[in-house]
Amino acid sequence: MPTYLTPGVYVEEVQSGARPIEGVGTAVAAFVGFAENGPFHAPTLVTGWDQYTQLFGGFTEDAYLPHAVYGYFANGGGAAYIVRIGGSAEGASAPAAHGAERQGAKAVEPTELGGFLVAAKPGVSGVSVEVADADGESPPEDRFKVLVRQGDRVAETYEASTRKNVKGYLVNQARPSQLIEVTEQRGATQSRPANQTVALADAPAAPAVPGAGGVSRLGPAEYVGDAGARTGFGGLETIDEITMVAVPDLMSAYQRGDIDAEGVRTVQLAVISHCEQMGDRVAVLDAPPGLSAQQVRTWRNDEAGYDSRYATLYYPWVRVFDPALGRNSTVPPSGHIAGVWARSDAERGVHKAPANEVIRGAVDLEVRLSKGEQDLLNPIGVNCVRAFPGRGIRIWGARTLSSDPAWRYLNVRRLFNYLEESILLGTQWVVFEPNDDRLWSSIRRNVTAFLSEEWRQGALFGRTAEEAFYVKCDRDNNPQESIDLGRVICEIGVAPVKPAEFVVFRLAQFSDSTSLIDE
Repeated sequence: MPTYLTPGVYVEEVQSGARPIEGVGTAVAAFVGFAENGPFHAPTLVTGWDQYTQLFGGFTEDAYLPHAVYGYFANGGGAAYIVRIGGSAEGASAPAAHGAERQGAKAVEPTELGGFLVAAKPGVSGVSVEVADADGESPPEDRFKVLVRQGDRVAETYEASTRKNVKGYLVNQARPSQLIEVTEQRGATQSRPANQTVALADAPAAPAVPGAGGVSRLGPAEYVGDAGARTGFGGLETIDEITMVAVPDLMSAYQRGDIDAEGVRTVQLAVISHCEQMGDRVAVLDAPPGLSAQQVRTWRNDEAGYDSRYATLYYPWVRVFDPALGRNSTVPPSGHIAGVWARSDAERGVHKAPANEVIRGAVDLEVRLSKGEQDLLNPIGVNCVRAFPGRGIRIWGARTLSSDPAWRYLNVRRLFNYLEESILLGTQWVVFEPNDDRLWSSIRRNVTAFLSEEWRQGALFGRTAEEAFYVKCDRDNNPQESIDLGRVICEIGVAPVKPAEFVVFRLAQFSDSTSLIDE
C-alpha cells in the first residue's frame, strides 16, 4: 500500500480483476526435409514462398520439401519453420573420411596439416593445397596463408589462423569452400603447419541427392535427430507455436532406396512420439507412393498400425506442376493439407473440421478413389483426397489415427490443443498469488469468460453456456492439503462440436387420406 504523508489529492491506477485469456495461434507448420541451400538442423521461420526461396532455394528435382512449402502457402498457410536435413548440424566437426562414408562414397584418407584434416570434396579432382607465410611484416605466429589450386589455377585463398577463438580459424574460414573440407582432428595439438604444397587425393563423387547438399545415404537418425543437440525433430522442441509437423522428404528418401519400409515406419513413429510428448501439435503423415486403396488398407493395418490422437494420415498423393521438371509430377499431400488446415482455421475456426475443402494447386491425383474404395479406408483413419465432378479436388476425411472414439475427429483434437494452450498461457499470472477464495474466483471468472466466447463462436456444443462447459475451482477441489502443497486445482469440462460426417436424409412416401376420413 502507498504511504501518504502530505495532504493533497492522489491518483492511483488500480489493477482490474479481469485478466482476459487470448486465444493462441493454431496454424504454424514445421517441415523437415531437403533443400538446395540454407542451414542444416536449424529451425528457420519463413512467412512466405519468396522468403523460403531466398533462404533455402527453389524447386529441386527429387526433393519434396519445396513442393510442400509452396503448397502450404498457396493453400493459406501463414508461417512455417523449416528444418533442413541431409548434413551435419551447424558447428559439428567430423573427420572428412567419415563424412565421405556417410555420403555413401568410398572413404578418402585426409591429409594432416598441423592438427587439421584436409580432404577434397566428393567429386572434386586435381586439387592441391599450399601453405605459405601470411602477408605483411612479422605476422603473428598463428597466422598463415592457404592457397587452394585446381590444376594450375589458384581457385581459393584463405588468410588463416590456428587459434579457435578468432574469426580466421581455418576450419571456419574453409566452410564455404567448393573444393576442400577442413575438419578438426580430435585430440590433436593445434600448430601452425609448415610451408608446403600437398596434392589431395581425388574424392569419388557421392550419388547426389538434389536439395540435400550432396548427402545421399540417410538413416532414420537424420530425421529423428537429438534433443540435446537440437537436430531433427529435437530442434522443434523449443518452439512453442508449432501446431503441425510434416516430413515430406521421408518419401523421397524411400523412393531412392535410402530408407526402407521399416525406416519409414521408424521416422513416422518418431514424429508421432514428438507430437505426443509436446502435447500441442499434430503429425501430418503421408502414405507411401504407388499404392492402391487395398494396399494402403493393408499397409495401415498390418505394417504401420499407428494408434495416436496426435497424428493424421492422408491418401493419395496429388499431382502438381513441377517447375524443376517443366511438367506435372506427383508429390506427397502433407504440405498442401497443412495449408488447408491454416485456411480453414482462419475462415471458420479451429473447431471446424478441415475437410470438404478444395486443395489449391492440385491438378490431379495419383489415384482417383471411388466411394467403395473410401469405404475401406475411412473407418481405419485414412483421410482420403477425392476428385468430384464440378467441385474440384477436395479433402474428404477428418479423422485422427486414434482408436479411441472420443478422439476420433481431428478438429476435436486440435480444438483441445487450442483451449489447453490458450488457458495455460493466459493464466500464468496465477503463479505465486495468495491461494484463497479470491484467487479461485478470479480463475473461474477468467476461464468462464474465455470459454463463453468460444461457445458464442460455435466451438462448443450446447444451447446455453451451461450446457457447453463448466469451470470448477473452489473449496471442494482445493482442500487444505492441496493448499499446503502449493497447488491450485481448476477442473474444466467442455463439450466440443463434432463434424456432421454422415448426413442422412430419410425420405418416405406420404399419402394424405384426411379427406376420406372427413367424408
